[in-house]
Amino acid sequence: MKYSKLNLAKEAIAHKGFVKKIPDIFRMVNMWRKGAYPVKSMDLILPLVGLLYVISPIDIIPDFIVVAGVLDDLAVLSLAIPKLIREVDKFLLWEAEQKYSSETTKIIDADIVK
Repeated sequence: MKYSKLNLAKEAIAHKGFVKKIPDIFRMVNMWRKGAYPVKSMDLILPLVGLLYVISPIDIIPDFIVVAGVLDDLAVLSLAIPKLIREVDKFLLWEAEQKYSSETTKIIDADIVK
């Protein structure tokens, strides 16, 4: 079976509803850039750099080395996507708290419903 970056990206995107959260990722990055969303820069930048690494044609281990070239992309995806999903979930909770908070109400604990 031939593996390509496109196939790897498609498999990774299917992970935990990643496609549904893409607009939330853009909104999160914009709020962070404006300074409205307080998050550590590395918690946001590292997963995004990981996704860019997989998409870019430049690799540490070239893809023409069949097994090792694909494994490095899989390793980066397996670290980047779950981290990015966790950050988006934190952002959505923060956003809901900002939207619904007032002096009388505050979200103390919430479950993430998929």
